[in-house]
Amino acid sequence: MAKDSVSTPIRGRIGALLGILLLALSLRAAVVSVPPLLSRIEADIPFTEFTTGLLAMLAPIAFAVFGLLTPRLIKSFGLEKTLIISLALAVSGQVARVFMPEVYSFLALSIVTLAGYGMGNVVLPPLVKKYFPERIGLVTSGYVTMLAVGTWMAPQFSVPLANVGNWQTSIGSWALLSGIVLIPWMVQLFADRGVKRPEHAPNSGGVVHPIAKINPWKSKVAWGLAIYLAGNSAQTYVYFTWLPPYLQDRGLDELTAGNMLALFAILGLPVSLLVPLWVPRLKHPIIAVLIFTACWIIGHLGIFLSPTHNTALWVCAAGLGQGTFAIALLMMNLRSRTTYGSGVLSGFAQGLGYAGAAVVPMLFGVVQKATDSWGAAFSMLAGCLLVMLIGAVIINSPRTIEDDFQSTEDLGKLERID
Repeated sequence: MAKDSVSTPIRGRIGALLGILLLALSLRAAVVSVPPLLSRIEADIPFTEFTTGLLAMLAPIAFAVFGLLTPRLIKSFGLEKTLIISLALAVSGQVARVFMPEVYSFLALSIVTLAGYGMGNVVLPPLVKKYFPERIGLVTSGYVTMLAVGTWMAPQFSVPLANVGNWQTSIGSWALLSGIVLIPWMVQLFADRGVKRPEHAPNSGGVVHPIAKINPWKSKVAWGLAIYLAGNSAQTYVYFTWLPPYLQDRGLDELTAGNMLALFAILGLPVSLLVPLWVPRLKHPIIAVLIFTACWIIGHLGIFLSPTHNTALWVCAAGLGQGTFAIALLMMNLRSRTTYGSGVLSGFAQGLGYAGAAVVPMLFGVVQKATDSWGAAFSMLAGCLLVMLIGAVIINSPRTIEDDFQSTEDLGKLERID
């Protein structure tokens, strides 16, 4: 909240900004650094089709489970301590799994790693709201951009790092980045101990109230954002999982198919810069959603109907459609009034959203194999778009998750959690 940012010294806010940006840069490394090295890993750890599929599903499942659990940790420990716990899990999991001799221990420690990053996903929006409430759009633009850079950077450098050493060196090196993120947040945690916080809730008359609760399961805003994020993330994970094999099946060579996926991923960068600076100025954010939805539709249709002609054009259209994800992250703060509310909304929306993202790519493959038709599988993307648009309609209204707490006393309780 604004009070927090004012009471935080300028050096503390610079440290928080550095910590937010570095955290965003590191969040996707554990997810996208392993697939390029899977053939090398299989020389030491025997993966099967089942365990390879399980590995692909771990990220959205872990993000879903720990997305739902993290708001409780934030409420108990605070934002900074929760973030430090998440980073400790991520670093320890990444380092330990490179020493595992068999597949299930590798997968178990991958879950530990992804649990840490799943918690980090949830903590980011409320951190922005706490330290930069008057610059939400600008800082969100910065951290969503760093997410895009990290998504590109890890697979781009995974193989060169493995060539210098081995696959263990490559995977383990990304833990160093997460370890560096710990530094500004440890400094911030100790600095906060010297900052005096109000002992009572605003307008409380000196009376300490019990902590208020927000139940996202009964919130229209929370459900709307969760539905929106589920429809969006499902499309993105389908592309990350199935775009290269689909294009190869339709006649493109392996290198070109891989380049198309890289093109799709990097196009998240320009929209990440644009969306948080543009959308807050719109009276109706659904206008932006409809524009990016049109990009998704053009991309889906072009890739399905003409996969080997103008392929880069269709992939560019779908890549620009990723602006819908940047809108989702922005809405976690635009549809909340308090840091606590932002954390609850972030955890609920990302928890259910990534659960949907875990199921759809798997069903996409099942439908394709069962029907021997890419058309039947691609029709699922139309369903994802419909789900996303339903969520967009729900969150278009400028209603916040705290609006279930109408009284000044209840809002004061929420402010105490900040």
